[in-house]
Amino acid sequence: MTVDVKTLLNAGVHFGHLTRKRHPNMTPYIFMEKNGTHILDLNQTVDKLDISLKALSKIAKTGRRILFVATKKQAKDILVKHIKPLKMPYITERWPGGMLTNFVTIRKAVKKMTAIDKMKEDGTISTLSKRERLQLDRKRAKLEKDLGSISEMNRLPGAIFIVDIVKEKIAVSEAKKLGIPIFAMVDTNSDPNLVDFPIPSNDDASKSIDIILSCVANTIKSALSEREVEKKSKDVDAKKRSKKNTPDN
Repeated sequence: MTVDVKTLLNAGVHFGHLTRKRHPNMTPYIFMEKNGTHILDLNQTVDKLDISLKALSKIAKTGRRILFVATKKQAKDILVKHIKPLKMPYITERWPGGMLTNFVTIRKAVKKMTAIDKMKEDGTISTLSKRERLQLDRKRAKLEKDLGSISEMNRLPGAIFIVDIVKEKIAVSEAKKLGIPIFAMVDTNSDPNLVDFPIPSNDDASKSIDIILSCVANTIKSALSEREVEKKSKDVDAKKRSKKNTPDN
């Protein structure tokens, strides 16, 4: 799924930052200056968005997970709204340092959270003192806040999608070190050369973030549905071949 220039215009995707905040590498994506603010070229936004959506679709069809990152206030709820239904991992709180480059440590933290949950399920936690139970509950709550939906991510993601690469510079750095493809909304104050799939867009306005993430989510949803259909088709074919090769009794 992609959108036209008019839809992006209505969502304010074209509004950039003040001219003095311009990153020189964003110059090719800037259409004009108006009242001290840069205006993005939405024709290029459409093109870059289309390229990104096609690439994201291919990754989703392989079964690899895509990690979404948006910790800025105006993007958190929008990201959860679009990405949570897809059951893709996402981070809306502070980026845990070493989330990607020290993934083994992150997995250990996830195991601690799982262990606490198991203690609650089998009743082991009831054998502890009230103070110990309270400490575990606090620890569990902190882990939940820090890790959130990434607790079910058993291996490094196939790609990462970021809203505002200036704010999420640590996430960008870690992904680059590991060669993980980076998709991102890049505003006029960002360096598009830091990411593999830049989408020139206003990464501050809620409507702009919403329309871009909506396109991304719908594309991934379609890709996952196609993957499921193909998987079922292969299973049916496999059963037919198995039945055909089975000798009659």
